[in-house]
Order: sequence, then structure tokens, then C-alpha cells
Amino acid sequence: MITNLPPLVVMGVSGCGKSTVGALLGERLGVPFFDGDDFHPPANKAKMASGTPLNDEDRAPWLAKIGAALATPGDGAGTRIIACSALKRSYRDLLRSYAPDLVFVHLSGEAATICGRISGRAHEYMPSSLLASQLATLEPLGTDEAHIPVDIVGDPASLVDGVVRELELS
Repeated sequence: MITNLPPLVVMGVSGCGKSTVGALLGERLGVPFFDGDDFHPPANKAKMASGTPLNDEDRAPWLAKIGAALATPGDGAGTRIIACSALKRSYRDLLRSYAPDLVFVHLSGEAATICGRISGRAHEYMPSSLLASQLATLEPLGTDEAHIPVDIVGDPASLVDGVVRELELS
């Protein structure tokens, strides 16, 4: 049993499994899970659907909504898990300004693996053409950023098992 579970952001580029792993992790830990995609305003979704990457100005209000949700859970749960790409250090810093004890669960893998996953799914507004821009934008996590690195090779349940083991050790 994990005591004092921090808020978690399951992060990575589109197609790495954030929503799947986040939902399973929430179920396993008994913590509410929310998909960061649900926090996007319609204008962001329309922009991405047209194949245009979001810029920092587009992302700032979206990240602020996610940060506020991490800091002040409205359901009284105290801790939650949110899937969010969190590609840049500045985005992660903003999220941590709302929830200083935030831990990032960073899902990563080979571009070819992720591209294969994206091409095998239908997404409301995230075309596979945006993967290259996300990979180019992704900044490595710093040693001062609490995180659990997760290689996406393997089934989602095994990935969740690994994350839970890491959380138990921390």
C-alpha cells in the first residue's frame, strides 16, 4: 500500500499510451484519472485537427487548467492522475507551480513504435502528422524533476506494475 501518494502526470508524446496507462494506474491505485485532452478548449482541438501544432500561447491556458485540477481536486479525492503531454520543461514547471510534489510518469519509446500505434487508432483531433513536432518539442526531464521513466515496450498492465513498484519504493 502506498501512503501519501503524490499527484501524477502521465506524460509523453501522442500515441505513447498516456490515456491507457493513466486509466489503468488510476484503477490500480484507487485514484481518479482524467485525460488532459478533455481540458483543451475547442480552438486547440480544431487547430490540431487541421494538422497545425499548438504553440506555447495555445498551451498556457490548457496547462493552467490541468495545474489547477492537480492542486485542488474538486471531488475531495486528494490525489489524482492526469494524462498530459508535458513536453517542455517550462510546461512541467508550470504544472509543478500548482502541485509542487507532482511526479511525472514519462512514457517513451522508439518513434517507429509510436508512429505504428498512432496509425492504428482513430483520434478525434490528433493526426499522426503532428508526431514529429511533438518529438522535436519534447525536452528531457531534469534530475530535479520527480519522475518515473517508463519504456513503452510491453503491455499496459506490465507498465502499470512497474510504475506502482517505483511508487512503493519512493
